[in-house]
Amino acid sequence: MTRRLLIALVGALAVLATLLPLRAQSVSDAEAAEFQRIITSQLNAFSADDGATAYGFAAPNIQRLFPTPEVFMSMVQKGYAPVYRRQSYAFGRIGTEMGGQPTQHVTIIDANGKAWTALYAMQRQPDGSWKISGCSLVEAPAADA
Repeated sequence: MTRRLLIALVGALAVLATLLPLRAQSVSDAEAAEFQRIITSQLNAFSADDGATAYGFAAPNIQRLFPTPEVFMSMVQKGYAPVYRRQSYAFGRIGTEMGGQPTQHVTIIDANGKAWTALYAMQRQPDGSWKISGCSLVEAPAADA
């Protein structure tokens, strides 16, 4: 391969790499509304201790890691207490922080009044539906007094 061709190829790949995040971020209003419906439904299922319903919103990759609704709920109770028991929540922007997947930002106020940011990775399924393929929970920085 000549040097000129190699430089052109690397340049083309760089352009494509910059376009990929834009493509991943283009989520329709209907898809954004569906993300919010799914997340709200799962949060409501957690509040009702309805493991089977909450588990149903998890993508296959999550269900493989936690093979029963009981195991899934135990993991959520132990590792995601702010999500499991919350005072309130509000939806924010949609990004691509989690592996390039559409990522719904959710601000959660936990049972003790502490603010958290939950990043929900959404994954389109072969049938066209969406499922939650991961959640990252980070304590929100304290506001200056």
